[in-house]
Amino acid sequence: MANEVISALMTRRAIRAFKPEQITDEELMTVLEAGTWAPSGRGMQSAQMVVVQNEELMKQIVRMNGEVLGDTSRNPYYGAPTVILVFAPEDRTTYVEDGSCLLDTLMVAAESIGLGSCWIHRERQMFETEEGKQLMAQWGLAPEMKGIGALSLGYIEGEKPEPKPRREGYYTIIK
Repeated sequence: MANEVISALMTRRAIRAFKPEQITDEELMTVLEAGTWAPSGRGMQSAQMVVVQNEELMKQIVRMNGEVLGDTSRNPYYGAPTVILVFAPEDRTTYVEDGSCLLDTLMVAAESIGLGSCWIHRERQMFETEEGKQLMAQWGLAPEMKGIGALSLGYIEGEKPEPKPRREGYYTIIK
């Protein structure tokens, strides 16, 4: 059985090379709006997205993420012109899951409209620093919000990677 959603799920790949050209506002809003429909524990919709397209702020988060990674010589967001930072309140029992579902929904939405994306880690550590806490306060995020991850987003530079073969035994059916 095939449809557009299944196709987007099966063709999505982690993209690690982006064109410098910024995505359109319409494309951004399409991805963000789709994200608002991501599942969340008890339907609380507690996760929060912060979109970074500003060049100076982009340099700052690239540096911060690189410092956590232990490698400031490369861009951990792969040069994407847009980064969506995802936060969720730690006092929710499903905060990691809620943020993760949001990131997954954003990736599938991006694929469905021809954008490339890549889930990036280390946002938790970035926003536990004093510098990270100051940024969160500037953005109006409550202190109990924790970084879950980020999405690099943009137009794909080059060819989309080929999928790895699906492994045997990925699922078990018990009737």
